[in-house]
Amino acid sequence: MNRFTTLIAATCAAAAGIVVYAQNPPAQPPPQQPVTDVRTTITGAPGLPPKYAVPDFISAGDAESSAAAKLIGQVLWDDLNFEREFYLIPRDTYRTIPQPVSLDEVQLDRWKEIGTDGLVIGSVRKAAGGYQVQVKLLEVSSGRTVFAKEYTGTASTSPRFFAHTMSDEIHQQQARLRGVARTKLAFTSDRDGERVKGPTASRDIQNIYITDYDGENQRRITITPSLDITPQWSPDNQSIAYTSYRSGFPDIIIADVSARGRPYTTPAKGSAEKQNYLPAWSPDGSKLAFMSNRDGNPEIYVVNRDGTGMRRLTNHPENDVTPTWSPTGNQIAFTSNRSGTPQIWVMNADGSGQTRITSESWCDRPTWSPAPFNEIAYASRSGGGYDIRIFRFEDRSTRTVTDGVGSNESPAFSPNGRHIAYVSTRAGKAQIFTIARDGKDRKQITTQGENRYPHWSN
Repeated sequence: MNRFTTLIAATCAAAAGIVVYAQNPPAQPPPQQPVTDVRTTITGAPGLPPKYAVPDFISAGDAESSAAAKLIGQVLWDDLNFEREFYLIPRDTYRTIPQPVSLDEVQLDRWKEIGTDGLVIGSVRKAAGGYQVQVKLLEVSSGRTVFAKEYTGTASTSPRFFAHTMSDEIHQQQARLRGVARTKLAFTSDRDGERVKGPTASRDIQNIYITDYDGENQRRITITPSLDITPQWSPDNQSIAYTSYRSGFPDIIIADVSARGRPYTTPAKGSAEKQNYLPAWSPDGSKLAFMSNRDGNPEIYVVNRDGTGMRRLTNHPENDVTPTWSPTGNQIAFTSNRSGTPQIWVMNADGSGQTRITSESWCDRPTWSPAPFNEIAYASRSGGGYDIRIFRFEDRSTRTVTDGVGSNESPAFSPNGRHIAYVSTRAGKAQIFTIARDGKDRKQITTQGENRYPHWSN
Protein backbone atom coordinates (compact mmCIF):
# COMPACT_ATOMS: atom_id res chain seq x y z
CA MET A 1 0.00 0.00 0.00
CA ASN A 2 1.51 3.35 -0.95
CA ARG A 3 1.32 6.50 1.09
CA PHE A 4 -1.18 8.14 -1.26
CA THR A 5 -3.83 5.53 -0.51
CA THR A 6 -3.10 5.06 3.21
CA LEU A 7 -5.89 7.32 4.42
CA ILE A 8 -8.37 5.84 1.95
CA ALA A 9 -7.63 2.28 2.95
CA ALA A 10 -7.24 2.82 6.71
CA THR A 11 -9.63 0.92 8.98
CA CYS A 12 -10.18 0.77 12.68
CA ALA A 13 -12.13 -1.42 15.09
CA ALA A 14 -15.62 -0.10 15.72
CA ALA A 15 -15.62 1.18 19.27
CA ALA A 16 -17.66 3.65 21.20
CA GLY A 17 -15.94 6.68 22.67
CA ILE A 18 -16.40 9.97 24.37
CA VAL A 19 -15.01 13.28 23.23
CA VAL A 20 -13.51 15.50 25.90
CA TYR A 21 -13.39 19.10 24.77
CA ALA A 22 -10.71 21.56 25.75
CA GLN A 23 -11.86 23.97 28.41
CA ASN A 24 -10.43 26.92 26.54
CA PRO A 25 -9.85 27.59 22.82
CA PRO A 26 -6.99 29.90 21.81
CA ALA A 27 -7.45 32.46 24.54
CA GLN A 28 -8.38 36.10 24.31
CA PRO A 29 -6.03 38.78 25.66
CA PRO A 30 -6.37 39.59 29.37
CA PRO A 31 -8.07 42.86 30.27
CA GLN A 32 -5.75 45.77 29.65
CA GLN A 33 -5.40 49.51 29.88
CA PRO A 34 -5.08 51.79 26.83
CA VAL A 35 -1.70 52.65 25.36
CA THR A 36 -0.34 55.61 27.30
CA ASP A 37 1.96 57.13 24.69
CA VAL A 38 1.75 58.31 21.11
CA ARG A 39 2.96 55.67 18.67
CA THR A 40 6.68 55.89 17.85
CA THR A 41 8.60 53.34 15.83
CA ILE A 42 12.01 52.46 17.22
CA THR A 43 14.65 52.13 14.51
CA GLY A 44 18.11 50.61 14.41
CA ALA A 45 21.26 51.50 12.53
CA PRO A 46 20.73 52.11 8.78
CA GLY A 47 19.82 48.86 7.07
CA LEU A 48 19.65 46.89 10.33
CA PRO A 49 16.76 45.91 12.60
CA PRO A 50 16.48 47.66 15.98
CA LYS A 51 18.23 45.94 18.86
CA TYR A 52 15.89 44.94 21.70
CA ALA A 53 16.71 43.87 25.24
CA VAL A 54 14.20 42.09 27.51
CA PRO A 55 15.54 41.67 31.07
CA ASP A 56 13.63 39.85 33.80
CA PHE A 57 10.57 41.74 34.96
CA ILE A 58 10.57 43.41 38.39
CA SER A 59 8.71 41.45 41.05
CA ALA A 60 7.15 42.35 44.39
CA GLY A 61 9.66 40.04 46.09
CA ASP A 62 7.51 37.03 46.94
CA ALA A 63 8.47 33.70 45.41
CA GLU A 64 5.40 33.39 43.19
CA SER A 65 5.71 36.88 41.69
CA SER A 66 9.46 36.43 41.23
CA ALA A 67 8.98 33.18 39.32
CA ALA A 68 6.29 34.76 37.14
CA ALA A 69 8.45 37.83 36.47
CA LYS A 70 11.41 35.70 35.36
CA LEU A 71 9.22 33.50 33.14
CA ILE A 72 7.50 36.44 31.45
CA GLY A 73 10.84 38.03 30.60
CA GLN A 74 12.23 34.85 29.04
CA VAL A 75 9.07 33.96 27.10
CA LEU A 76 8.67 37.52 25.83
CA TRP A 77 12.28 37.45 24.57
CA ASP A 78 11.55 34.18 22.73
CA ASP A 79 8.27 35.47 21.28
CA LEU A 80 9.82 38.69 19.98
CA ASN A 81 12.75 36.76 18.55
CA PHE A 82 10.48 34.33 16.69
CA GLU A 83 9.32 36.83 14.06
CA ARG A 84 12.82 38.24 13.40
CA GLU A 85 11.58 41.83 13.11
CA PHE A 86 14.01 42.90 15.83
CA TYR A 87 17.48 41.79 16.83
CA LEU A 88 17.15 40.36 20.34
CA ILE A 89 20.30 40.98 22.38
CA PRO A 90 21.22 37.74 24.20
CA ARG A 91 20.08 37.92 27.80
CA ASP A 92 23.45 36.80 29.15
CA THR A 93 24.91 40.02 27.74
CA TYR A 94 23.10 42.21 30.25
CA ARG A 95 22.88 40.11 33.40
CA THR A 96 25.32 42.48 35.13
CA ILE A 97 23.11 45.52 34.53
CA PRO A 98 21.26 46.20 37.82
CA GLN A 99 17.55 45.62 37.75
CA PRO A 100 15.69 48.91 38.26
CA VAL A 101 13.82 49.47 41.49
CA SER A 102 10.81 50.66 39.51
CA LEU A 103 9.77 51.17 35.90
CA ASP A 104 10.46 54.88 36.29
CA GLU A 105 14.09 54.45 37.43
CA VAL A 106 16.05 52.85 34.59
CA GLN A 107 19.78 53.33 34.02
CA LEU A 108 19.57 54.07 30.31
CA ASP A 109 23.31 54.76 30.03
CA ARG A 110 24.08 51.12 30.83
CA TRP A 111 21.70 49.98 28.08
CA LYS A 112 23.24 52.43 25.60
CA GLU A 113 26.65 50.90 26.29
CA ILE A 114 25.55 47.56 24.82
CA GLY A 115 23.84 49.17 21.82
CA THR A 116 20.21 48.74 22.89
CA ASP A 117 17.67 50.58 20.74
CA GLY A 118 14.50 49.29 22.45
CA LEU A 119 14.28 48.21 26.08
CA VAL A 120 11.29 46.15 27.22
CA ILE A 121 10.85 46.34 30.98
CA GLY A 122 7.99 45.29 33.18
CA SER A 123 6.75 44.46 36.65
CA VAL A 124 4.64 41.75 38.23
CA ARG A 125 2.72 41.86 41.48
CA LYS A 126 -0.10 39.91 43.02
CA ALA A 127 -3.53 41.47 42.79
CA ALA A 128 -6.92 40.34 44.04
CA GLY A 129 -7.36 36.83 42.69
CA GLY A 130 -4.43 36.96 40.28
CA TYR A 131 -1.67 39.14 38.85
CA GLN A 132 -1.20 42.72 37.78
CA VAL A 133 1.47 43.03 35.09
CA GLN A 134 2.88 46.24 33.63
CA VAL A 135 5.13 46.56 30.59
CA LYS A 136 6.95 49.43 28.90
CA LEU A 137 8.95 49.69 25.70
CA LEU A 138 11.53 52.46 25.97
CA GLU A 139 13.42 54.12 23.13
CA VAL A 140 16.83 54.08 24.79
CA SER A 141 18.36 56.96 22.79
CA SER A 142 15.70 59.39 24.00
CA GLY A 143 14.34 57.70 27.13
CA ARG A 144 10.88 57.97 25.64
CA THR A 145 8.18 55.44 26.42
CA VAL A 146 6.73 54.28 23.11
CA PHE A 147 4.50 51.48 24.41
CA ALA A 148 3.01 50.98 27.86
CA LYS A 149 0.21 48.74 29.06
CA GLU A 150 -1.12 47.16 32.19
CA TYR A 151 -2.70 43.72 32.26
CA THR A 152 -4.67 41.93 34.93
CA GLY A 153 -5.47 38.25 35.10
CA THR A 154 -6.98 35.67 37.38
CA ALA A 155 -5.00 33.09 39.31
CA SER A 156 -5.45 30.69 36.37
CA THR A 157 -3.94 33.11 33.83
CA SER A 158 -0.58 31.72 32.79
CA PRO A 159 2.39 34.09 32.98
CA ARG A 160 3.27 32.78 29.53
CA PHE A 161 0.03 34.20 28.17
CA PHE A 162 0.88 37.67 29.46
CA ALA A 163 4.16 37.43 27.54
CA HIS A 164 2.43 36.16 24.38
CA THR A 165 -0.04 39.05 24.50
CA MET A 166 2.71 41.63 24.95
CA SER A 167 4.68 40.20 22.06
CA ASP A 168 1.75 40.27 19.66
CA GLU A 169 0.86 43.83 20.64
CA ILE A 170 4.44 45.10 20.38
CA HIS A 171 4.75 43.49 16.94
CA GLN A 172 1.51 45.13 15.87
CA GLN A 173 2.48 48.55 17.19
CA GLN A 174 6.11 48.59 16.11
CA ALA A 175 6.08 46.53 12.90
CA ARG A 176 2.42 46.50 11.79
CA LEU A 177 2.76 42.73 12.01
CA ARG A 178 0.24 40.20 13.20
CA GLY A 179 2.28 38.04 15.57
CA VAL A 180 1.50 34.39 16.28
CA ALA A 181 2.47 34.14 19.95
CA ARG A 182 -1.14 33.56 21.05
CA THR A 183 -1.89 31.00 18.32
CA LYS A 184 -2.09 27.25 18.81
CA LEU A 185 -1.35 24.11 16.86
CA ALA A 186 -3.70 21.14 16.61
CA PHE A 187 -2.22 17.76 15.71
CA THR A 188 -2.71 14.01 15.94
CA SER A 189 -0.76 11.89 18.42
CA ASP A 190 -0.68 8.30 19.60
CA ARG A 191 1.15 9.16 22.85
CA ASP A 192 -1.71 8.18 25.18
CA GLY A 193 -3.29 5.48 23.02
CA GLU A 194 -3.90 2.01 24.37
CA ARG A 195 -4.15 -0.68 21.72
CA VAL A 196 -7.57 -1.67 20.47
CA LYS A 197 -8.25 -5.23 19.41
CA GLY A 198 -10.14 -5.36 16.13
CA PRO A 199 -11.66 -8.30 14.28
CA THR A 200 -8.70 -8.51 11.87
CA ALA A 201 -5.89 -6.54 13.46
CA SER A 202 -4.80 -4.39 16.36
CA ARG A 203 -4.77 -0.66 15.65
CA ASP A 204 -3.08 2.13 17.57
CA ILE A 205 -5.30 4.82 19.05
CA GLN A 206 -4.62 8.33 17.78
CA ASN A 207 -6.34 11.39 19.22
CA ILE A 208 -6.36 15.16 18.69
CA TYR A 209 -4.08 17.36 20.81
CA ILE A 210 -3.44 21.08 20.91
CA THR A 211 -0.40 23.07 21.98
CA ASP A 212 0.74 26.66 22.18
CA TYR A 213 2.65 27.74 19.09
CA ASP A 214 5.98 27.18 20.88
CA GLY A 215 5.20 23.64 22.04
CA GLU A 216 4.12 24.50 25.58
CA ASN A 217 0.85 23.41 27.24
CA GLN A 218 0.26 20.31 25.13
CA ARG A 219 -3.04 18.65 25.97
CA ARG A 220 -5.37 16.00 24.63
CA ILE A 221 -8.80 17.16 23.49
CA THR A 222 -10.39 13.94 22.18
CA ILE A 223 -10.55 10.67 24.06
CA THR A 224 -11.83 7.88 21.84
CA PRO A 225 -10.56 4.30 21.43
CA SER A 226 -10.13 4.87 17.69
CA LEU A 227 -8.39 7.07 15.15
CA ASP A 228 -8.97 10.84 15.32
CA ILE A 229 -6.77 12.46 12.69
CA THR A 230 -6.27 15.46 10.34
CA PRO A 231 -7.55 18.27 12.62
CA GLN A 232 -8.42 21.66 11.14
CA TRP A 233 -9.11 24.79 13.21
CA SER A 234 -12.18 26.77 12.19
CA PRO A 235 -11.41 30.38 11.17
CA ASP A 236 -12.91 31.69 14.43
CA ASN A 237 -10.84 29.21 16.53
CA GLN A 238 -13.99 27.95 18.24
CA SER A 239 -14.15 24.51 16.60
CA ILE A 240 -11.95 21.79 15.17
CA ALA A 241 -13.02 19.58 12.28
CA TYR A 242 -11.27 16.23 11.98
CA THR A 243 -11.51 12.71 10.55
CA SER A 244 -12.65 10.13 13.08
CA TYR A 245 -13.17 6.35 12.95
CA ARG A 246 -15.16 6.33 16.20
CA SER A 247 -18.20 4.84 14.43
CA GLY A 248 -16.16 2.14 12.72
CA PHE A 249 -15.83 4.07 9.46
CA PRO A 250 -14.12 7.39 8.68
CA ASP A 251 -16.33 10.45 8.97
CA ILE A 252 -15.84 14.16 9.58
CA ILE A 253 -16.59 15.49 13.05
CA ILE A 254 -16.87 19.12 14.11
CA ALA A 255 -16.10 19.50 17.81
CA ASP A 256 -16.62 22.76 19.68
CA VAL A 257 -13.51 23.49 21.73
CA SER A 258 -14.96 26.64 23.30
CA ALA A 259 -17.33 24.83 25.67
CA ARG A 260 -17.14 21.47 27.40
CA GLY A 261 -19.87 18.98 26.65
CA ARG A 262 -21.43 20.60 23.58
CA PRO A 263 -22.48 17.83 21.12
CA TYR A 264 -20.29 17.26 18.10
CA THR A 265 -21.76 17.32 14.58
CA THR A 266 -21.14 15.23 11.45
CA PRO A 267 -21.95 17.50 8.49
CA ALA A 268 -20.91 15.02 5.78
CA LYS A 269 -23.31 12.35 7.17
CA GLY A 270 -20.93 9.44 6.70
CA SER A 271 -21.68 5.73 6.70
CA ALA A 272 -19.84 2.49 5.94
CA GLU A 273 -20.60 3.13 2.27
CA LYS A 274 -20.05 6.93 2.37
CA GLN A 275 -16.67 7.45 3.97
CA ASN A 276 -15.38 11.01 4.48
CA TYR A 277 -11.87 12.30 5.14
CA LEU A 278 -9.63 15.37 5.25
CA PRO A 279 -11.87 18.34 6.09
CA ALA A 280 -10.77 21.87 5.14
CA TRP A 281 -12.63 25.00 6.28
CA SER A 282 -13.54 27.76 3.86
CA PRO A 283 -12.03 31.12 4.90
CA ASP A 284 -15.38 32.39 6.19
CA GLY A 285 -16.04 29.20 8.17
CA SER A 286 -19.35 28.50 6.43
CA LYS A 287 -18.28 25.42 4.43
CA LEU A 288 -16.04 22.40 4.53
CA ALA A 289 -14.27 20.87 1.54
CA PHE A 290 -13.42 17.20 2.04
CA MET A 291 -12.66 13.94 0.27
CA SER A 292 -15.24 11.17 0.04
CA ASN A 293 -15.65 7.83 -1.71
CA ARG A 294 -19.46 8.07 -1.64
CA ASP A 295 -19.73 7.88 -5.42
CA GLY A 296 -17.29 5.02 -5.89
CA ASN A 297 -13.83 6.58 -5.74
CA PRO A 298 -12.14 9.44 -3.88
CA GLU A 299 -13.44 12.84 -5.02
CA ILE A 300 -13.55 16.37 -3.59
CA TYR A 301 -16.87 17.58 -2.16
CA VAL A 302 -18.05 20.67 -0.34
CA VAL A 303 -20.80 20.94 2.27
CA ASN A 304 -22.18 23.72 4.42
CA ARG A 305 -21.19 23.61 8.07
CA ASP A 306 -24.74 22.63 9.05
CA GLY A 307 -24.72 19.66 6.65
CA THR A 308 -26.77 21.25 3.88
CA GLY A 309 -25.75 22.01 0.30
CA MET A 310 -23.61 18.94 -0.42
CA ARG A 311 -21.87 19.32 -3.81
CA ARG A 312 -19.37 17.21 -5.70
CA LEU A 313 -16.55 19.27 -7.21
CA THR A 314 -14.37 16.71 -8.99
CA ASN A 315 -15.39 13.80 -11.21
CA HIS A 316 -12.49 11.66 -12.35
CA PRO A 317 -11.75 7.92 -12.19
CA GLU A 318 -8.47 8.62 -10.40
CA ASN A 319 -8.06 9.81 -6.79
CA ASP A 320 -8.72 13.46 -5.85
CA VAL A 321 -7.85 14.18 -2.21
CA THR A 322 -6.48 16.69 0.38
CA PRO A 323 -8.36 19.92 -0.46
CA THR A 324 -7.22 23.36 0.75
CA TRP A 325 -8.92 26.73 0.17
CA SER A 326 -7.36 29.88 -1.20
CA PRO A 327 -7.41 32.88 1.20
CA THR A 328 -10.25 34.46 -0.80
CA GLY A 329 -12.34 31.30 -0.88
CA ASN A 330 -12.56 31.46 -4.67
CA GLN A 331 -10.31 28.47 -5.37
CA ILE A 332 -9.38 25.09 -3.96
CA ALA A 333 -6.09 23.23 -4.38
CA PHE A 334 -6.00 19.44 -4.10
CA THR A 335 -3.91 16.37 -4.85
CA SER A 336 -4.75 14.11 -7.81
CA ASN A 337 -2.98 11.22 -9.51
CA ARG A 338 -4.98 11.69 -12.73
CA SER A 339 -1.77 12.62 -14.61
CA GLY A 340 0.01 9.43 -13.53
CA THR A 341 1.52 10.29 -10.15
CA PRO A 342 0.04 12.50 -7.42
CA GLN A 343 0.42 16.20 -8.31
CA ILE A 344 -1.03 19.46 -6.99
CA TRP A 345 -4.03 20.81 -8.89
CA VAL A 346 -6.06 24.01 -8.53
CA MET A 347 -9.73 24.59 -9.40
CA ASN A 348 -12.37 27.23 -8.89
CA ALA A 349 -14.55 26.80 -5.82
CA ASP A 350 -17.39 25.50 -8.02
CA GLY A 351 -15.17 22.76 -9.47
CA SER A 352 -14.44 24.41 -12.80
CA GLY A 353 -11.05 25.27 -14.27
CA GLN A 354 -9.10 22.28 -12.92
CA THR A 355 -5.40 22.90 -13.65
CA ARG A 356 -2.22 21.10 -12.62
CA ILE A 357 0.50 23.33 -11.10
CA THR A 358 3.27 20.81 -10.29
CA SER A 359 5.21 18.33 -12.44
CA GLU A 360 7.40 16.49 -9.98
CA SER A 361 7.81 12.83 -9.18
CA TRP A 362 5.20 12.79 -6.38
CA CYS A 363 3.41 15.62 -4.53
CA ASP A 364 0.85 15.63 -1.74
CA ARG A 365 -0.86 17.60 1.07
CA PRO A 366 -1.07 21.15 -0.34
CA THR A 367 -1.78 24.06 1.99
CA TRP A 368 -2.53 27.56 0.74
CA SER A 369 -0.76 30.45 2.46
CA PRO A 370 -2.78 33.34 3.91
CA ALA A 371 -2.45 36.88 2.59
CA PRO A 372 -0.25 38.72 1.74
CA PHE A 373 1.59 35.75 0.25
CA ASN A 374 0.12 33.84 -2.69
CA GLU A 375 1.81 30.48 -2.30
CA ILE A 376 1.06 26.80 -1.80
CA ALA A 377 3.27 24.60 0.37
CA TYR A 378 3.22 20.86 -0.25
CA ALA A 379 5.19 17.67 0.32
CA SER A 380 7.38 16.59 -2.61
CA ARG A 381 9.12 13.24 -2.90
CA SER A 382 12.85 13.56 -2.34
CA GLY A 383 15.03 10.46 -2.25
CA GLY A 384 13.44 7.96 0.11
CA GLY A 385 11.16 10.53 1.75
CA TYR A 386 9.63 13.97 1.22
CA ASP A 387 10.63 17.60 1.52
CA ILE A 388 8.45 20.67 1.96
CA ARG A 389 8.35 22.82 -1.15
CA ILE A 390 6.55 26.10 -1.87
CA PHE A 391 4.91 27.02 -5.19
CA ARG A 392 4.76 30.77 -5.90
CA PHE A 393 1.90 31.85 -8.15
CA GLU A 394 3.48 35.17 -9.12
CA ASP A 395 6.19 33.58 -11.25
CA ARG A 396 5.21 29.87 -10.95
CA SER A 397 8.54 29.11 -9.29
CA THR A 398 9.15 26.55 -6.55
CA ARG A 399 11.64 26.43 -3.72
CA THR A 400 12.53 23.79 -1.13
CA VAL A 401 12.12 24.73 2.53
CA THR A 402 13.42 21.63 4.32
CA ASP A 403 16.89 20.13 3.98
CA GLY A 404 16.32 16.49 3.02
CA VAL A 405 16.96 15.09 6.50
CA GLY A 406 14.24 12.57 7.32
CA SER A 407 10.87 12.70 5.59
CA ASN A 408 9.06 16.05 5.84
CA GLU A 409 5.32 16.21 5.16
CA SER A 410 1.91 17.77 5.94
CA PRO A 411 2.81 21.49 5.86
CA ALA A 412 0.50 24.04 7.50
CA PHE A 413 1.02 27.82 7.33
CA SER A 414 0.85 30.11 10.34
CA PRO A 415 -1.94 32.74 10.12
CA ASN A 416 0.55 35.45 9.08
CA GLY A 417 2.08 33.19 6.40
CA ARG A 418 5.62 33.58 7.77
CA HIS A 419 6.02 30.10 9.29
CA ILE A 420 5.16 26.50 8.47
CA ALA A 421 4.32 23.65 10.83
CA TYR A 422 5.06 20.21 9.42
CA VAL A 423 5.82 16.58 10.28
CA SER A 424 9.37 15.24 10.10
CA THR A 425 11.07 11.95 10.93
CA ARG A 426 14.46 13.68 11.22
CA ALA A 427 14.48 12.89 14.96
CA GLY A 428 13.53 9.23 14.41
CA LYS A 429 9.80 9.13 15.09
CA ALA A 430 7.33 11.43 13.35
CA GLN A 431 7.30 14.75 15.23
CA ILE A 432 5.87 18.24 14.69
CA PHE A 433 8.32 21.01 13.76
CA THR A 434 7.97 24.65 12.79
CA ILE A 435 10.18 26.50 10.33
CA ALA A 436 10.26 29.97 8.78
CA ARG A 437 9.06 30.17 5.18
CA ASP A 438 12.66 30.87 4.11
CA GLY A 439 13.85 27.58 5.62
CA LYS A 440 15.47 29.08 8.71
CA ASP A 441 14.75 28.72 12.45
CA ARG A 442 13.59 25.12 12.56
CA LYS A 443 12.16 24.17 15.95
CA GLN A 444 10.90 20.83 17.26
CA ILE A 445 7.48 21.14 18.92
CA THR A 446 6.63 17.57 20.03
CA THR A 447 8.73 14.76 21.52
CA GLN A 448 6.28 12.16 22.90
CA GLY A 449 4.92 9.38 20.73
CA GLU A 450 4.27 9.76 17.00
CA ASN A 451 2.70 13.09 15.99
CA ARG A 452 1.24 14.11 12.63
CA TYR A 453 -1.13 16.41 10.71
CA PRO A 454 -0.44 19.81 12.31
CA HIS A 455 -2.78 22.73 11.71
CA TRP A 456 -2.28 26.31 12.89
CA SER A 457 -5.08 28.34 14.53
CA ASN A 458 -5.83 31.94 13.55
